[in-house]
Amino acid sequence: RAGGGRGGGGGGGHAQVRRAAFSTLSLRYRRSVSTTPPTASPAPPASHVQTVVAPLGPFGTARRIVQREGPMALYKGLTAVYTGIVPKMAIRFVSFEYYRDKLSGFYNSYNALPPHSPPAPSVTFLAGLASGLTEAVAIVTPAEVCKIRMQSQYHSLMDPSQMTHVKYRNVAQTAVLVVREEGPGALYKGVVPTMLRQGCNQAVNFTAYNLFKRQLLTYKRRRAEEAGRSGADVSLDHWQSLVLGGISGGMGPLVNNPLDVVKTRMQRQVVVPGREPKYRGLVQSCVVIAREEGTRALWKGITPRLMR
Repeated sequence: RAGGGRGGGGGGGHAQVRRAAFSTLSLRYRRSVSTTPPTASPAPPASHVQTVVAPLGPFGTARRIVQREGPMALYKGLTAVYTGIVPKMAIRFVSFEYYRDKLSGFYNSYNALPPHSPPAPSVTFLAGLASGLTEAVAIVTPAEVCKIRMQSQYHSLMDPSQMTHVKYRNVAQTAVLVVREEGPGALYKGVVPTMLRQGCNQAVNFTAYNLFKRQLLTYKRRRAEEAGRSGADVSLDHWQSLVLGGISGGMGPLVNNPLDVVKTRMQRQVVVPGREPKYRGLVQSCVVIAREEGTRALWKGITPRLMR
């Protein structure tokens, strides 16, 4: 179990370098606001003022980032990603196996099944849900707050003069600054949508992957037996595991993207004492985004999320 945690953490660290650019792209793309013609309505409070940016799409957003800030701007927040991903992946897989073993024991005992029976789909779903909630509270939320603050900054990495005015420089400095300016609770902004997102992600991903894997292995065993070979030692090819992982991994974002949009909006806003923040909770944030930008805005950033 510990070896699985170390392997998951190390493998996750390498994967996140490749995914970091899509993470920045997804966040910047979500910040583009659909606008309507100006009206005579009163000016919004200062805490509600937003920069209006014409939506460019994911590829247009990437091109603009590179043109204005340099190619390395796509990797802003990488220190926060790396700081969080190794323990996150380790906690994810260790806790998943722990919860699955415990839940399988209860399930098998309740249904009078042999102790080593394969986990039922409901057991896998609940174990994935619990592991997602665990990682969200333990690691993901503080790391995401720091990452989003760093990724949201507009400054050119090619111009040294602009680097002297950067507010958030690395994950440690960002965490200290957020706590000093906004209090320790600011590192847990958006913890509820983050828990729901991570729980939903892992519940759907683990369940879908194991279901697809079981169905494909059953099919391959049947084909082997029809050909006169033993189906006992049948296993998935590497490319089949890759395809199944990609398909199951894309299901979570399709379901929970509104949670990710709300989480990002809540975590990147700076709370000023005496001013009411624009995004105050999960339901209220969904209502505000849908009213101001349309329901489709809750699925902003889904393309780069699926690509990463």
